[in-house]
Amino acid sequence: MAGRARRRILKRLVITVVALVVVAAVGTGVLWVLTPSASEATHIARQLARQRRIGYPGPPPPATFTSPLIATEDHRFYSEPGVDPFAVARLVASKITGNTSDAGGATLEQQLAKMLYTPGQSGPAAEARQVIMAFKLNFAYSKAEILRLYAEVAYYGHQYYGLQAASCGYFGHPAADLTPAQGAMLAGVVNAPTADDPISHPAQARARLAHVVGRLVAVGDITRAQGKRMMNSPLGIVPRTQGDGATRCKT
Repeated sequence: MAGRARRRILKRLVITVVALVVVAAVGTGVLWVLTPSASEATHIARQLARQRRIGYPGPPPPATFTSPLIATEDHRFYSEPGVDPFAVARLVASKITGNTSDAGGATLEQQLAKMLYTPGQSGPAAEARQVIMAFKLNFAYSKAEILRLYAEVAYYGHQYYGLQAASCGYFGHPAADLTPAQGAMLAGVVNAPTADDPISHPAQARARLAHVVGRLVAVGDITRAQGKRMMNSPLGIVPRTQGDGATRCKT
């Protein structure tokens, strides 16, 4: 009798899992059809640039920015298909257990999808759209193009949109001339651009920079000694009027 009961329970479990997989597959297929084409991303980015009065397209982001961005925000960026399955598993677990302490993990594609397709939106429906659009963006663009789009539409605090405007506004020179410390600071700012604004909130920005440098060390991009040198390097931030970054150097 015990054996039959176990078999019945196992059968019900298998049926439940299969049903969940089918529902998820159907839901994904529906969302894939209903969500916009990823080819619209550059059009949306161009519109945003026009609204924000910044140049488009901006120059390719330098490694001094992209390396710390990837190390901090999405260290599996080059190997994942737009969505990190490990992060998704953690997110699902957090929803079930109610423990949101480790519920993050949106990939750069998901973050880009949020900025382009669901700005200001939150909740399960918006998150589902971001996941689908992340897959679409990954299929439609190279990783280098994803990084360039991300750098162009991200907000960096102090009313600076786009990496070029942020570099010009904070440091007085184009993004191509960002030092490792400057690039790491801007890569850190995108997570909470208002709270970590290096002009309005220098202490918080410095703490965020320390976190980014720690991530670079953790993933092996730099040594601890190099990390210490980065933290001791002068940032050269020049206080400026909000939003005037694009006019401070050639864009």
